Amino acid sequence: MDKVLQEGSYVSMAGKKSNSTASVSPSNLVSRDEALAYYRDMLLIRRFEERAGQLYGMGLIAGFCHLYIGQEAVVVGMQAAQKPGDQVITGYRDHGHMLACGMSAREIMAELTGRIGGSSRGKGGSMHMFSKEANFYGGHGIVGAQVALGTGLALANRYRGNDQVSVAYFGDGAANQGQVYESFNMASLWKLPVVYVIENNQYAMGTSVARASAETELFKRGISFEIAGEEVDGMDVLAVREAGARALEHARSGKGPFLLEMKTYRYRGHSMSDPAKYRPKDEPKQVRDTRDPIEHMRQFGLAQGLFTEDDLKSIDRDVKEIVADSADFAQTSPEPDPSELMRHIYVDA
Repeated sequence: MDKVLQEGSYVSMAGKKSNSTASVSPSNLVSRDEALAYYRDMLLIRRFEERAGQLYGMGLIAGFCHLYIGQEAVVVGMQAAQKPGDQVITGYRDHGHMLACGMSAREIMAELTGRIGGSSRGKGGSMHMFSKEANFYGGHGIVGAQVALGTGLALANRYRGNDQVSVAYFGDGAANQGQVYESFNMASLWKLPVVYVIENNQYAMGTSVARASAETELFKRGISFEIAGEEVDGMDVLAVREAGARALEHARSGKGPFLLEMKTYRYRGHSMSDPAKYRPKDEPKQVRDTRDPIEHMRQFGLAQGLFTEDDLKSIDRDVKEIVADSADFAQTSPEPDPSELMRHIYVDA
């Protein structure tokens, strides 16, 4: 596990060099404002997800609930590299993606509790939220389905001749789905502007990558379709941002799709009902203690003089207030009227 999370085609903020010769100068990578924004966004996702877990335990969130705790650097880094208008689509571990896209904590938490104030008016729940305004085209409960849909978004961009790129997230388990490879073939054949992001959190539900995949270096999955790929330290927000910028430019410039494998880790089970007894007992703690993305950003920023402990305390207070407010709103927003059952079924034309 140590090797999996510490090596790749990058130099991490912690100074753990890979077998790559690539090198970057940390002081030139990020400004004070950017560093504070990345820290805040990752912390907001972490605290939001912790609160969502609490509400689920209280019975206020029904159905499935898949938390993003530990993977925050992936979506924050990718979002930092995107341009306005780029679309995002993902699977059912999606709350972090919504927050990174700019959706409010209130509308997301209200949707989790099935209230009218939610982004999908209480009808989407944890796995099927949507916000066209934020260019977030949904979490999707069918494993791998979002890859085909994300490819469709890229086809629409190509057809319209705009400058937008579709970013399609999926996990290491979904990487084995047939529709993923059908999408790869179409995207490469037509040079579609799409970046495929594999969030390799080491376990597809309860099965490790090594036990489920003959080829465990998932960034190589596009080779037979002539899709370029790269392995990235998904626990390092700056490494993600830099790799994301390269991939997005590749797709935006007409060169076709790009595949990024983010080596990351989820601290919790697959969903709230999963005790995660299938992995070594001390593994989550080991990763949290040595590779936590938020702690790494904190240490990096302090060491580089980009911010102070007082700056971080202020952010922590603000984040706590936002999350507390979202939980209060989610519990006080009315439930949908029964008439909502028949709305948004057909398109008005």
